[in-house]
Amino acid sequence: MLKSNRMSIAKSFASLFAGVVILVLGLGTASADVIEWNDAMNSAARAVKESRFADAERWLRTAIKEAQKFGPEDRRLAESLSSLASVLYAQGNYAEAGALFKRVLLIVEKTQGPQHLRVADALTGLAGIYHVQGQYAEAEPLLERALAIREKVLGPEHPDVAGSLNNLGTLYNSQGKLDKADGLYRRALVIQEKVYGPQHLSVAATASNLGLLSSAEGKTADAERLLKQALLIREAALEAAHPDLAGSLDNLGTFYFSQARYAEAEPLLKRALAIQEKVRGPEHLQVALTLGHLGALYEAEGNAAKAEPLLGRALAIWEKVLGPEHIQVASALSSLAWIYQVEGKYNQAERLLKRSLEIQEKVLGPKAPELALSLDGYAALLRKMDRRTDAEETETRAQTIRAEHTAASSIKRNN
Repeated sequence: MLKSNRMSIAKSFASLFAGVVILVLGLGTASADVIEWNDAMNSAARAVKESRFADAERWLRTAIKEAQKFGPEDRRLAESLSSLASVLYAQGNYAEAGALFKRVLLIVEKTQGPQHLRVADALTGLAGIYHVQGQYAEAEPLLERALAIREKVLGPEHPDVAGSLNNLGTLYNSQGKLDKADGLYRRALVIQEKVYGPQHLSVAATASNLGLLSSAEGKTADAERLLKQALLIREAALEAAHPDLAGSLDNLGTFYFSQARYAEAEPLLKRALAIQEKVRGPEHLQVALTLGHLGALYEAEGNAAKAEPLLGRALAIWEKVLGPEHIQVASALSSLAWIYQVEGKYNQAERLLKRSLEIQEKVLGPKAPELALSLDGYAALLRKMDRRTDAEETETRAQTIRAEHTAASSIKRNN
């Protein structure tokens, strides 16, 4: 059965807002247009600080209208567009956010040159959109270019360089390149602790990412220490209903869940969910992630009645935000199908598993190694339904996929 990668998923693309934050500069003129733009940007900045993203979006759209009066290549227009793209990203509106970051990139490359720091900021924002949508091949060269620009302009130990290292490490982590990710995270952490001290919010973001990675690598003591460090920093520095605090609660909760420490995990995940629903709204991707984690916890405890509505709600969010044929939808379908099996709802489970397999075949290909595990899960369900022939055919297909990949790996090693 396809499982969601609970412990290595990055909760947010680290430092996405570093460099595309809202900047309101004192300008030498006092024209009505400038005043209106400044007021809108200041109001948006306050809304972002208070996690009122809908209000921030409204103010930023006003700021863009005012900034367009200064010309299509004006710095203030690029800043307004970048800020709106960041807010849309926070709300899960990835399509419009990506289009805005592309527009910003064109403006700053033309007006500032290809090696300007504002170019690195736009590259980072666009890469964040690609990353969250699973388009890793598109994100990687953008992040590498952003890192190169910042190292050249700022030097190798600047905190913005640490942000770039963190971003690239997160991408490698998502691709399963754990050694590469580990090295980048550790280098970023050294820079940030040297510049800011060990209790800074930037340190929390990197410690959190490194903690998740350490968990995936089986370094449980390191993982717990780092995830607790990140949570303590954020609890001390942020308001009680901040999305970054929810991220740390979810991270530590999923870690405890992975260690079968369910009593410690549940209150953290429930608190994370309450914050995310309050700040982001009930249909955000981060809400879906935590719903999935909490549902999986109840599943592990044998409480299918509690797990089912949470996993069903998570599935609905994934489908709405990412579309009905996204690979994460396949994972959510499989998770909910497993609950239906436990409850004896075999026909409903089969419907979901078949749909999950169709998505995986379309996205990953009909011979993808991940497909073999999902086929095994489907075959197990078919046996419960006394459909022995269908089960055997499904098992044979899974065995064929594994055999082909084993042979291919053997040939590659011999060459």
